[in-house]
Amino acid sequence: MSLTSQLPALQVVVPMLTAPMVMLLRGSSLAWAAATAASVMAFCIAIALTLGVHDAGVLTYAMGGWPAPFGIELRIDAFNVLLLLITTGASSVALLSGRFSLARDLPEDRQPLFYAAWMVALTGLSGIAVTGDAFNVFVFMEISSLAGYILVAAGPDRRALTATIKYLVMGTIGATFYLIGVGLVYMMTGTLNFADMEVRLAEVTDRAPILLAAGFITVGLALKAAVFPLHFWLPNAYHHAPHMVTVFLAACATKVALYVLLRFDFVVFQGNLVGHMAQYAGFLAPLAILGILVGSAIAVVEGHLKRLLAYSSVAQIGYILLGASFGDMAGLSAAFTHMFNHALAKGGLFLVLAAFALRTSGLRLRDVAGLAHRMPLTCAALLILGASLVGIPGTAGFISKWLLLSAAFQQGPLGMVAVVVVVLSSLAAVVYVWKIVEQLYFGEPEDVSDKAATRTQASPFKSEAPAMLLLGIWVVALANIYFGLFPGFTVSLSESAAAGLMSHLP
Repeated sequence: MSLTSQLPALQVVVPMLTAPMVMLLRGSSLAWAAATAASVMAFCIAIALTLGVHDAGVLTYAMGGWPAPFGIELRIDAFNVLLLLITTGASSVALLSGRFSLARDLPEDRQPLFYAAWMVALTGLSGIAVTGDAFNVFVFMEISSLAGYILVAAGPDRRALTATIKYLVMGTIGATFYLIGVGLVYMMTGTLNFADMEVRLAEVTDRAPILLAAGFITVGLALKAAVFPLHFWLPNAYHHAPHMVTVFLAACATKVALYVLLRFDFVVFQGNLVGHMAQYAGFLAPLAILGILVGSAIAVVEGHLKRLLAYSSVAQIGYILLGASFGDMAGLSAAFTHMFNHALAKGGLFLVLAAFALRTSGLRLRDVAGLAHRMPLTCAALLILGASLVGIPGTAGFISKWLLLSAAFQQGPLGMVAVVVVVLSSLAAVVYVWKIVEQLYFGEPEDVSDKAATRTQASPFKSEAPAMLLLGIWVVALANIYFGLFPGFTVSLSESAAAGLMSHLP
């Protein structure tokens, strides 16, 4: 058996085995190096799986040699690899770029434990993406959540503990709802394998438990994904977590929950519940629209940069749900493309905030006034990332918003409502991104010493971000330009993922 055939299992095994090893290492540098190497290896495995899916279509792996549905099956298709690229890529960039930031935020003796928790979180998120078993989704969901609570609470700000408790309570409620729903489906079908569930549900005559299961699963995963109005745990968690943890979680955590939600709705329920797509769209489309409008509106008036971007994420989650609620190839392709492009833009913006935090006393708008004079390269990257978030042509964000608008135009009169909402949200993004740019380039620092430093500093690059962090910022910023000018890879992968889900519809 070749090593290539083991890649689906190695995607989970590599970070899982690294976690205890990192915890036993002495010294923060060794722990960081081991965790970073494992994360980069996981990213390389995700790339290899992407190539394998391109050639073979679907990759499967039977754990322990037991075939599905009797054993646990790992199943990799275009949708899975899209999520794996986002998850492992975000983890790798955050760890490679964030050594200095994490060393400042964390006591040295706790850093090995922190990196071990990071590896456990990566294990859980990757496991959710590769497993074809509904109960194992729950297991990996809890693994990633428990590690995520540790990561959020690890920072120096004691308010992170309050944010973590809220995150824990809401995450636990969401997981419980999901487990109840899976239990109901298992009661009616006797299987936990996604593909087998789809087949056996067709033979079930009593639909009431299945409808109830769909409700529990949808609400539980909506909590995990911070879908409006179940999003209120997200701003505090992003605000008080260590900056690199925010980079990691903002890029992938909510998208993993959305992946599971769409997998259930399009693979398990849609072909077996009459009118499910109409119910799904009727329930989630209004929430998506409200999330877009409310998230954008709050971001416009928010004064703290991390909370501003957190509420922007609530709006971006609404974009993904809105595209999926159309229930056709165009809408799903737009939603999946936006998953990837939003991870690029928002992950890069939180990297920029991590760089600002190293050079300022806070991350409110007034704290970054005039910072462009001291950090010109970092602020130039923010312009690119902000343009992608707005959807300026030539950036990745424009591609997914254009696809979403094109899909909305195909929906008839109701689609025009979606068009208006997306345009209004983009205009709001112009406002809140410009607020940041205005302070960076035209604002006057309130602190006298900061004013003096801005005026008398000999080199404008003296206060730039550390080299590795600056490199990470620019790699992500340039990736936003590359995928905006050459979107073929992300669009084709998203179309393959959408075709895979649409193939399950009757």
